[in-house]
Amino acid sequence: MKESTVTVKGQTTLPKDVRSALGLASGDRVRYVILEGEVRILKARPVKELQGLLARPEREAVSLDAMEEAIAAGATESAGGTT
Repeated sequence: MKESTVTVKGQTTLPKDVRSALGLASGDRVRYVILEGEVRILKARPVKELQGLLARPEREAVSLDAMEEAIAAGATESAGGTT
């Protein structure tokens, strides 16, 4: 288990093993996620790196019009079929 000291200003140095595990380099940003009294540290990723993250090559791309139609249909169903 790794640990570091928190300074008066609330700063700390991430141990080398932690930086390596997250692939962090100087200037990288990190995110802190608080879950039930625990904190997870994640490497922040620029939005442009997320392109294709949810891609499914085996599925055909869906147009915005088709998405809007599906949303409208779902809203109609959840409202009991009334418009």
